[in-house]
Amino acid sequence: MREYLLTLCVTAAVTYLLTGPVRKFAIVAGAMPEIRARDVHREPTPRLGGIAMFFGLCAGLLVADHLANLNQVFEKSNEPRALLSGAALIWLIGVLDDKFEIDALIKLGAQMIAAGVMVMQGLTILWLPIPGVGTVALTQWQGTLLTVALVVITINAVNFVDGLDGLAAGMVCIASAAFFMYAYRIWYSYGIEAAAPATLFAAVLMGMCVGFLPHNMHPARIFMGDSGSMLIGLVLAAGAISVTGQVDPDVMKLFSGSERNAVHQMVPVYIPLLMPLTIIAIPAADLILAIVRRTWRGQSPFAADRGHLHHRLLEIGHSHSRAVLIMYFWSALIAFGALAYSVNSASMWIVLGVVFLSAVGLVLLLLPRFTPRAPRWAEAFVPPRYRRRRAASAPEAAEGAGGAVDAGSVESGDDEPRTPVPVGVSGGPGVPGVNGATALGARSRVPRG
Repeated sequence: MREYLLTLCVTAAVTYLLTGPVRKFAIVAGAMPEIRARDVHREPTPRLGGIAMFFGLCAGLLVADHLANLNQVFEKSNEPRALLSGAALIWLIGVLDDKFEIDALIKLGAQMIAAGVMVMQGLTILWLPIPGVGTVALTQWQGTLLTVALVVITINAVNFVDGLDGLAAGMVCIASAAFFMYAYRIWYSYGIEAAAPATLFAAVLMGMCVGFLPHNMHPARIFMGDSGSMLIGLVLAAGAISVTGQVDPDVMKLFSGSERNAVHQMVPVYIPLLMPLTIIAIPAADLILAIVRRTWRGQSPFAADRGHLHHRLLEIGHSHSRAVLIMYFWSALIAFGALAYSVNSASMWIVLGVVFLSAVGLVLLLLPRFTPRAPRWAEAFVPPRYRRRRAASAPEAAEGAGGAVDAGSVESGDDEPRTPVPVGVSGGPGVPGVNGATALGARSRVPRG
């Protein structure tokens, strides 16, 4: 555990220290797209944060290679080298896209090639534990297709959710923390060395996100861009592929005892099938809803709109920071709920806890609809959004008519008024072909007026 924590800390430190110089480089290189109609930030912000994250990944793997215990991961498995090869390719494509806006088909092809590179070096799904059937061995073609599909879906799901400051990095960090605990349990409790690479990948991924988040929290000083979002999506998928397709369920010796006990004991084996889905549950749901919504309107599935889940939270009335925290909450609930169930699937307290926290999450979602108003005597001790509106006098209204901020935007917790854009509208007539934070579309810039 100490070596994993050391690897995490080194990755986080390198990512954090390099993000500042990378930001200056992005400004000099002109990697600062103009504000688009669907964006929620107010000022052009440099991208290319994925450069710092990639070097953090390299530093973490380099340190792990020189540690006494983690060095065995590199000696007994080729998966770390496979991950680094695929990550380098997808990161390079992301950097070029952040600067020059590469075509959607080229990015899709690069994602598939990166997955193919990892498959060629041994990072692939070899078998699947199917409930009621047992372990099913996959052919080479079946394993390759399933691996490529999982990599592409995960990359684009993570990229779709990268719409608010700190959202994608925070959600992936939470998911990778749950995944680290799950993989470490398989490696340490069951003594299965095949789970060590997935544990290492999760630790490095946490370090990348933790090191980048201080620069990316609202108000963000730099965005990770496609170079970062596709990179962390690839690392996330690599960990899921490693622990799902490389760990033999028969080694865990869970088929002894009665049939009922075997079913409960097999839950840790079935969880690898569900864990990748729980990790990207919210981004995947956003991805599916976006494709259905745009196709139903006769638009391209990759045409940008303002209908993503985080956009809807803002329209409900949540502030930027609160919307991000709500998404964090649901990500943690799904990921750690699945983790707790894998540890003890027979406990009713786990189910009741998940149900209770889900109810709390629903209350938080609807909080702007029931915003309480503090009494007059307590208004000095609460945030402005909880104070009652006071009618301004005529001189005050005349004085503030030139630059007054709309009261609704102040009470919603925003620092500045936001120009409303209807849900599902893609950029308006003046911005044809605008594409949002997706890994498969070009980001057309708003023409200067």
